[in-house]
Amino acid sequence: MIYTLGHKQKFCHHLSSSKSNIERKSQEMKPELIIALDVPCSDKIPSIVDALPPSISFYKVGLEIFTSDGPSALTYLKKTNRNIFLDLKLHDIPRTVSRAVASASKHGISLLTVHAGGGREMLKAAAASARDCGNLKIIAVTTLTSLNSSDLAEMGVTRPLLDHTLALGEMAISAGIDGLVCSPNEASAFRKIIGDKPILITPGIRPAGTDVGDQKRIATPEMAVKAGASHLVVGRPILEAKNPRAAAEEILRQMGV
Repeated sequence: MIYTLGHKQKFCHHLSSSKSNIERKSQEMKPELIIALDVPCSDKIPSIVDALPPSISFYKVGLEIFTSDGPSALTYLKKTNRNIFLDLKLHDIPRTVSRAVASASKHGISLLTVHAGGGREMLKAAAASARDCGNLKIIAVTTLTSLNSSDLAEMGVTRPLLDHTLALGEMAISAGIDGLVCSPNEASAFRKIIGDKPILITPGIRPAGTDVGDQKRIATPEMAVKAGASHLVVGRPILEAKNPRAAAEEILRQMGV
């Protein structure tokens, strides 16, 4: 296959065995809160992490901060032994994505996202590359939580949003992907299809009474957990709160952890 690297090992660093907890079945784990570090630069990361409950071990680094500061955005998280969810949503030809996964694995991350819309061969290439690189888990993004049925129709997607999302997710899992990103609205349906083992990450989490922002398919923390989510991503409701620590503790309480 054209995307296979003959000497992929030189790109890959095995990750710490501390990441192995991700492999446990979702129903055997307490749901985890992932803090989305949606900030413009990595200088803000230490103060955010230090202000939040130490029981929170997962942090998401996305396009904004990684484009700004590159791998240095991960430095403090690695220094303090946090689990890193690198949310880059890779979407390219199989060979390019395979190489990008191998490169990302060098940075000590636990989870890395790709777009399920990249197709089966791209997904298989990403999964194979991650397996060669140790404990890195690949997570496929199904349908962004900022999209609704009208948005999909404008892009030429004629099947119902739920059908479209479930089809993308089922294809990704069958291609060897470790888990999915979906809205809380689809989590329950996914569990019936893919079972308990795959990771299921839900953004679009909004505690009751908070601003929904640009999210269109949302749920409360309690609803997401009941639907089968193993990891909940929350950013603005915590980072923009008057008391971020108290906001995080309240979300953890609603999650039942």
